[in-house]
Amino acid sequence: MLAAETIDRVVRTALAEDAPSGDLTTAAFVDEQATADAALVAREPGVFSGAAVFAAAMTALDAAVEVTVRVEEGVRFDAGTTLAEVTGPARPILTCERTALNLVQRMSGIAAATAAHVEAVAGTGARIVDTRKTTPGLRALERHAVRCGGGHNHRAGLSDAVMAKDNHLALIDDLAAAVAAAKERLPHTTHLEVEVDRLEQIEPALVGGADTIMLDNFTPAELRRGVERIAGRAVVEASGGVTLESVRAIAETGVDVISVGALTHGSRALDLGLDMTMTSPGGAA
Repeated sequence: MLAAETIDRVVRTALAEDAPSGDLTTAAFVDEQATADAALVAREPGVFSGAAVFAAAMTALDAAVEVTVRVEEGVRFDAGTTLAEVTGPARPILTCERTALNLVQRMSGIAAATAAHVEAVAGTGARIVDTRKTTPGLRALERHAVRCGGGHNHRAGLSDAVMAKDNHLALIDDLAAAVAAAKERLPHTTHLEVEVDRLEQIEPALVGGADTIMLDNFTPAELRRGVERIAGRAVVEASGGVTLESVRAIAETGVDVISVGALTHGSRALDLGLDMTMTSPGGAA
């Protein structure tokens, strides 16, 4: 679940960016007393993510605005589906519309892309996970969206787990010794992963005690050889250039985890729209 304080921080930041001194257009055209109904409607099929974020954005400026969510998180929907309904004062609904749509469209797009990857590897036992290639400030929301699509989360950030990547390895001479020394310094509960880009690096990483070996940018044939060499001594992760077209072949090599940066950095926003109807025009504008 997304923490309420996280949602509030994101929404407040986005609204401050979009309307730092108010909404000039709405103030000029819409009466203060006007009320309206609005429906969040899908223009294309997808997977819903961001219900709480959408509701928080729509109600951020006026508690009199009410949001009713019609589709649960992680549920597939068809084009034409009403995902949520909004009712209340027209001005705050209009001012918050773009912020609310931006966030829910992005989250639902990530959820849909994740679901497609999860479907593609069904039956293989491989787990689809995200990466740290997220939009600055939106990582918590984007990771939630991955979960809504049936995927899993990698480490949330640099403070959660140890991952020795290529630039770390470039600064050491003895991989096995470096991994072993790191294990000695770390708490016993800390997971240690080593990224390798050559088959020859696998054995030293294992000797040092790596918990996970990431095979970076390996071909399917190389992945199979890597899985054979690791032989259950560590979790095997495949990463690098994974696409929806290639993910099945990668999964069939026997890897345990496939990390896909494109879930968060490459997913497009889904086409969701807010259809409004005036319920009371108020007085003269």
